Amino acid sequence: MADTPMYPHLSADIAKKRAELAPEPLAAFKAFSKAVFAEGALDARTKQLIAVAVAHVTQCPYCIKGHTEGAARAGASEAQIMEAIWVAAEMRAGGAYAHSALALQTLAERKG
Repeated sequence: MADTPMYPHLSADIAKKRAELAPEPLAAFKAFSKAVFAEGALDARTKQLIAVAVAHVTQCPYCIKGHTEGAARAGASEAQIMEAIWVAAEMRAGGAYAHSALALQTLAERKG
């Protein structure tokens, strides 16, 4: 059995197949993405740094690669990119800690 990567390399064939199978949602997604990443109250660099952080929380390897590239292209430094990743890590850990209140409440309710 040949080594097969977990995530296939994105190709024109994959893009074509996606477009053939669901052209309307794809067009809507592309328009949405373009609108979200357009300059606005937040600049392009900040938006890409947010995307890098979220990509690490959602654990999408394609998003990690694409938005890390986008952040660097928008002028983010390597230190800024790494700091955004650490913020995401803290928020993910913080969410688990904050939600421990539900577990503690459940345990207290069991005691009556």
